[in-house]
Amino acid sequence: MIRTSKTKALTRVLLAAGAVALVPAAAQAEAPRTDLLNLSASATTEVPRDLLQLRFSTTREGKDATAVQNELKTALDAALAEARKIAKPGQVELQAGNLSVYPRYGNSKTNSGSPQITGWQGSVELLVQGRDMESISRLSGKIQTLAIANVSYGLSREAREKAEGDVVSQAISAYKAKAASYAQQFGYANYRIGEVSVNADQPMLMQAAPRFKAVGMSAGADEALPVEAGKATVTVNVSGNVVMTR
Repeated sequence: MIRTSKTKALTRVLLAAGAVALVPAAAQAEAPRTDLLNLSASATTEVPRDLLQLRFSTTREGKDATAVQNELKTALDAALAEARKIAKPGQVELQAGNLSVYPRYGNSKTNSGSPQITGWQGSVELLVQGRDMESISRLSGKIQTLAIANVSYGLSREAREKAEGDVVSQAISAYKAKAASYAQQFGYANYRIGEVSVNADQPMLMQAAPRFKAVGMSAGADEALPVEAGKATVTVNVSGNVVMTR
């Protein structure tokens, strides 16, 4: 029994000593690394926008909801008839939507206390967009039942991906140049690439043209809308860390 007690006491002493010995090792493992460098670099290019979007719309009002709806449908059908003449997959795409009719209320109330409906009003729109800017701009003078509500320019996926491919090598080269320069300034001879991410900023899909934002613009018959698409900026960012080596 005495030997057993002594053995247990000795075991407790050894375990305590081991725990004490582990503390410096754990502290050393958690010490921050001085050879790890976080950095980022980027490269940017400007490319001509190659997408044009025209949003046509019109409004109608009257005493009867069905009549207002029919007038809007007639206006849309006439506009679609013109737009379909130039529709081409990948070049000119059409999207009809947002046909809505809602009541107008007056100051008087019904017997139940609800506001009295005095009439109905509604709106409809047609979106025409694509890379065939010439055909789309000419269409603006042929649609007479809807007015131009908005003109926007954008960058197609193909043009954006090509621009990213052209500029990504520049961003990576800039990242490597920074790594080499910073490593040398910190007194290291070289570096090793660690974890890295490469991302491209997504340019705005459609950029509104300020001079054509007013609702109700209408080009004259067969008169093409002036087109000035401008340029979009594509940026590729490279970020991560490098291990500086002696």
